[in-house]
Amino acid sequence: MSSGIGSRVDLHLHTTASDGRLSPTELVALLKTQGLETVSISDHDTTEGLAETYAAAKEIPNLRIIPGIELSADIFDDDVHILGYFIRYEDSDFQAVLKEYRWGRVGRGKAMVEKLASFGLDVSWERVQEIAGDAAIGRPHIAMALVEKGYFKEPREAFDEYLGNEGLAYVDREKKGPQGTLDLLSSVGGVAVLAHPTYLKDMEATIGQLKPLGLVGMEVYYAQYPPETVLELAALARKYDLIPCGGSDYHGMGNWGEPLPGTLGPPLESVRALEEAADKLAGGRQANAG
Repeated sequence: MSSGIGSRVDLHLHTTASDGRLSPTELVALLKTQGLETVSISDHDTTEGLAETYAAAKEIPNLRIIPGIELSADIFDDDVHILGYFIRYEDSDFQAVLKEYRWGRVGRGKAMVEKLASFGLDVSWERVQEIAGDAAIGRPHIAMALVEKGYFKEPREAFDEYLGNEGLAYVDREKKGPQGTLDLLSSVGGVAVLAHPTYLKDMEATIGQLKPLGLVGMEVYYAQYPPETVLELAALARKYDLIPCGGSDYHGMGNWGEPLPGTLGPPLESVRALEEAADKLAGGRQANAG
C-alpha cells in the first residue's frame, strides 16, 4: 500500500462534541476545502457530533462519513486509545456506557484543576466547563484555560509539563480493560484500531495483547509522525496482520504546526479492508443471534 500523503482519507478527526475546536458543521466545511472524500469523526467517549456532521455533509455529495469513536483502555498501566469504526452509534446500551464515561471525565477534570492549583497554576473549574460547553470534558479544555490565564503560549506546552500522561497534574480515570473495551466496540459492530501507537510505553507488547482480543488495525499514517516512523509502523502492521490506518487527529487547538485534515492518511485499500472487517463482524453477530 502506498502512503496517503495529501490524502483524500482521514480517519481521525475531533469536533466540539469532545475536545475539538470546530463544530461538526465547521469541520465539514474544512474537509470540503481540503478535498477529503472519506473521513471518520472519532470524538472521545461521545457520538453527539455525528448527527450534525451528517446533516452538514448532505451538501457535499462526494464526502463519505464513517461513524467512529475514540475510547480509552487501561493496558500495562498505560492509557491506550482505541478507535472504533462503522459503529452502530444509536444503540441505547452503548450510549448508556458512554454517558458513564463522560461523567468520569468530569471527576478527573476537577481533580486535575485542584492539582494544578497546588503547583500555583490557578484556573477555575467553572471556566473549564465554559470552554467545554456541552462537550465531553477533556484535558485540552483545561489546557486552553491555562493558556487563557497566560501560563502557557500553546495548549501543548501545558501537556508537556502538567497534563500529559506523565505530567505533574495528571489524574487517571476509571476505564475498562482491553477485553472490555474491545467487547464494547464489538457489541455495536465497531472495528477496533489502535490509535497513535508510538505514544505507548510498550508499543509492541500492547499490540501483542490486543491482537488476539480482536484488534483489527493500527494507526500508521498518523500526520504527526515523520516518514521514517510511518515506515517502521507499516512494517509492524504487516507483522501483526493489522490494517494500516491513520489520519490527522485534528483538534484545531491552535498549536503551531498542527496538521490539517488530509495532511496524511491511509489509502483507500485500508478503508475497504475496514469495511470488510465490519461486514464480518455483522455477519458473525447475525449468525450468533440465529
